[in-house]
Amino acid sequence: MNYQIELRHFVYFLAVAEELHYRKAAEKLYISQPGLSTQIKQMEGILQTQLFIRDKKKVRLTPAGEFLKGEVEFILNHLEQTKKQLKLIGEGHLGEIRIGFLGSAMQHVIPNLLLDLKEKFPFIHTSLEELSNRAQISAILRDKLDLGFVRLSRVPKGLKLKPVFEDTFSLVLPADHVLNEKQFKSIDQVATDDFILFSQDYSPQYYDTVLSICEDAGFSPNVSHKSVHAQTVFKLVENKLGIAIVPTALQYGFQMKVKFIELKKIKQRAVLSMVWKEDNRNPALQNCMDLLLKL
Repeated sequence: MNYQIELRHFVYFLAVAEELHYRKAAEKLYISQPGLSTQIKQMEGILQTQLFIRDKKKVRLTPAGEFLKGEVEFILNHLEQTKKQLKLIGEGHLGEIRIGFLGSAMQHVIPNLLLDLKEKFPFIHTSLEELSNRAQISAILRDKLDLGFVRLSRVPKGLKLKPVFEDTFSLVLPADHVLNEKQFKSIDQVATDDFILFSQDYSPQYYDTVLSICEDAGFSPNVSHKSVHAQTVFKLVENKLGIAIVPTALQYGFQMKVKFIELKKIKQRAVLSMVWKEDNRNPALQNCMDLLLKL
């Protein structure tokens, strides 16, 4: 009997590829473990390619399996988004734009974009998700996001990057820190303080930029804490566990006992860019892009 690949094969394959454990994958899918094993073997037979290496201790993906995992993630994400878009269009809407962003984008760029979209394209739905740079790039590549707002200088092939907002950096100090704006001359005045930074995994470019700001002033910062959330960074500063350097726009929207000194004279700037996939087929995205490209 000649079998053909069906959607269920992809669903079963992805469950095993994610769990790397047949019993756990079978439980996730609400099917029997022998039944799942049969479906995977059938799929490998149809494709004439081994997808998993199995032994008594563990399950591993073959190189072909690793490749297929990425493709299946894209296919299933795209199908899910197509279903959502069809439902919205059927209800008289123009579709949905899925937007990822860093927290600092919520201060200016995202609110302005949402207001413009609401005014000019009221029948476009938007969904928002705060994610790290890396997570946004991964989601865009897998068709889980249409548009991202990142702090990166380069992106993988197939993606486009365009700066949309340039900001200064500011020093964040406890409210009663001895240094104030009038006394401030150079960042080297806080060279002996502990620093609290956004995690390097969350935003590698930000991390490297802050290090370069300190190095230009002749010192390497002692990093005592790291976080992925501005509120956590500010809370640590408020409790005198260190000081921080953040994009200036982040000072708005938080009520904490901290003060900001804008670093106007340094060369470094916090550049926020939008990123999207060149071959994105979401028709609603172009309307959003038209608004952003006018910035």
